[in-house]
Amino acid sequence: MVPHLVTALNGPINELEQRILDSMPAIERWFRLEWMEHTPPFYTSVDIRNAGFKLAPVDTNLYPGGWNNLTPEMLPLAVQAAQAAIEKICPEAKNLLIIPENHTRNTFYLTNVLQLQRIFHMAGLNVRIGSINPEIKEATTIELPNGESVTLEPVVRSKHRLGLKDFDPCTILLNNDLSAGAPGILEELHEQFLLPPLHAGWSVRRKTKHFQSYEEVAKRFGKLLGIDPWLINPMFSQCGDVNFAEGTGMECLRSNVDALLTKIKRKYKEYGINEKPFVVVKADNGTYGMGIMTVRDVSDLDALNRKTRNKMNVIKDGQTVNDVIIQEGVLTNERINDAVAEPVVYMMDRYVVGGFYRVHAERGVDENLNAPGASFVPLAFADTPHLPQPGIKPGASVPNRFYMYGVIGRLAMLAASYELEATDPEAEVYD
Repeated sequence: MVPHLVTALNGPINELEQRILDSMPAIERWFRLEWMEHTPPFYTSVDIRNAGFKLAPVDTNLYPGGWNNLTPEMLPLAVQAAQAAIEKICPEAKNLLIIPENHTRNTFYLTNVLQLQRIFHMAGLNVRIGSINPEIKEATTIELPNGESVTLEPVVRSKHRLGLKDFDPCTILLNNDLSAGAPGILEELHEQFLLPPLHAGWSVRRKTKHFQSYEEVAKRFGKLLGIDPWLINPMFSQCGDVNFAEGTGMECLRSNVDALLTKIKRKYKEYGINEKPFVVVKADNGTYGMGIMTVRDVSDLDALNRKTRNKMNVIKDGQTVNDVIIQEGVLTNERINDAVAEPVVYMMDRYVVGGFYRVHAERGVDENLNAPGASFVPLAFADTPHLPQPGIKPGASVPNRFYMYGVIGRLAMLAASYELEATDPEAEVYD
């Protein structure tokens, strides 16, 4: 079970949240049965938005890069989950190699890599960090903002193995989302465990495929709880062959945005919600909060200025955007010191191990918060470690919002598991 939490939302609990808390035993059994059939991704983080009337994931990352934002109290959970995950994959593992992103100048990112190294070291492994950045030609120590330091070493490739000069790992942990494609040095590693597998990278993954899988999961989970799956699922559509720089493919974008806004209006009317619907247009293989814009009206698309077009045209590693997902926008009701916030849940193997709030003082409730200027506030545990007790009279046990975020996070993780099975190049095919 997950510990209790001090949250940014301490208002009254709504019907959806109450339904989730009341169904805890059924939910846990449902997940248990799912994990008997499906393998969870090695580690996952999920951005969640809580609109009050709706609680849904808006993004799922299979190479989470914010481990340094978790509170120290959450470290034991992460270590325990890391032990369980490694035990399942390679029980005799003793050496683990972490391969980070190439941006070695981003010291906040490297603080996250150091935290991952610490988690797996505490899980009982020898852990070193191997860089595939061609600029790293010898062991390089980089000082971090918190006074610690991290050492990157150049990787060495033999015929079927990857390691360091004097270090032969049996497991390789990727913390690099492969936006620019899988480099040859990581291919054909038949003797070592590569976690996550190469087809989890953005060179293969698409957000539309993920949310198709999530829709399937949400329908089944909605049936279990007796709720409309829309309450936990953002509707979406997609457009290919869009070129923001040249302004081509915009007709597809207009018609899809218009259709989705109409569908959301219908849902809002059904539930008596007096909010203005909006959609979020994102690069289908996007990451790092790049290539994202909020659209509140179709006419917004006619007025795109050059700056917005350029922002939408290119994402991480200079990849040009041609395919976009148009996703139902989910408002966020969360605030920290009057700044808009959204919870991000971190998981390893099938366990929720922690999370934090992404906070942005300059963004609105209907905007993307994963942008320059965002700060991170750890989800802090309450002083009392007790779990919310079912059956206790109202007010005696405060609702555990972290449990609910953990449920939505695990649903998105399960969808990622379906998605990876569908794109696995080595999947066994049964006629």
